[in-house]
Amino acid sequence: MPGERRVALVPETAQRLVKQANEVVVQRGAGTEAAFLDSAYEQAGARIVDDVYDADLVVKVQRPSAEEIGKLRSGQLLIAFLAPLVDPRYAQTLAERGVTALSMDAIPRITRAQPMDALSSQATVAGYKAVLLAAAQLPRFFPMLTTAAGTIAPAKAFVIGAGVAGLQAIATARRLGAVVEAFDTRPVVKEQVQSLGARFLEVDLGESGEGTGGYAKELSEEAHRKEVELLAKAVKDNDIVVTTAAVPGRKAPVLITKDMVPNMRPGSVIVDLAAETGGNCELTEVGKVVVKNDVTIIGTTNLPSTMPYHASQMYSRNIAALLALFLKEGKAEIDLSDDVLKGTVITQGGTVVQEATAKLLAPAASA
Repeated sequence: MPGERRVALVPETAQRLVKQANEVVVQRGAGTEAAFLDSAYEQAGARIVDDVYDADLVVKVQRPSAEEIGKLRSGQLLIAFLAPLVDPRYAQTLAERGVTALSMDAIPRITRAQPMDALSSQATVAGYKAVLLAAAQLPRFFPMLTTAAGTIAPAKAFVIGAGVAGLQAIATARRLGAVVEAFDTRPVVKEQVQSLGARFLEVDLGESGEGTGGYAKELSEEAHRKEVELLAKAVKDNDIVVTTAAVPGRKAPVLITKDMVPNMRPGSVIVDLAAETGGNCELTEVGKVVVKNDVTIIGTTNLPSTMPYHASQMYSRNIAALLALFLKEGKAEIDLSDDVLKGTVITQGGTVVQEATAKLLAPAASA
């Protein structure tokens, strides 16, 4: 994928797999942009090759391109971010190739799956980097400073969504000295927000945004209207706004309308972490940094790829934890009665087996 700098296995994980009686092959230069050189993989016991698609198990970050799909064979295992809820027909294509595909964005959010939760590990990177981008663009200091020229007031930051990315954004903004407040449609996160030293904005929406599996759900039209009214005032009073609101498999909800932006302070910054799925700000332009009404709106996508070393390291550890479930003495045994594998395996035996993806394909099949 253009701009992708992460690698799915780092030498540390490759070495562990080699010691467990597996043969590991790494595509030439795969880790170079993440600062993991071919020589490090060779020292770990892996072989450097030009094409890894002869392997029984292929591990990637992004899903295979059309050209790569053509190289996949029946019975092969594939692990990557496959986004089956966004594009179920892609999953159907993998099923038709006879591939057993596991999607890292489908790991269930249960306690025993936490070491494998790649969405959370990569969201940690995104939340951290979002605040650094805001700090670089903001024409003022983050912390309060007492100087010979007088006291400088601290910047005010507002974080929308207190999931993993939002909490990391809150923590990072606080470390830099900003005064932080946050909002989430799930009241249960209030304590986590406050534990990081931020103020939690509360409003009675008449319902909770708590969905299944630790994810948010879409609000009703009336609740969304109340939410936007609250956000209009909060956005106006802050220098930095980081938005992280997303609903799995859906377009991102618009929380900052085009009418709110002109009311923000000149020089303010919005970092829209939902840009890739449409954006939480109505004026976000995907993959671009734009200035509208003297407000900088950052729609940069794939922020984890901008910090590829640690993003790769965390993702690789997620992969290793997942492999430990079914890779035994050099053999893969996929047991769909396992709670984690049941949710993570998207295709097997020529069929889309994950329930949520299969349901999305059902209307198309009926038509």
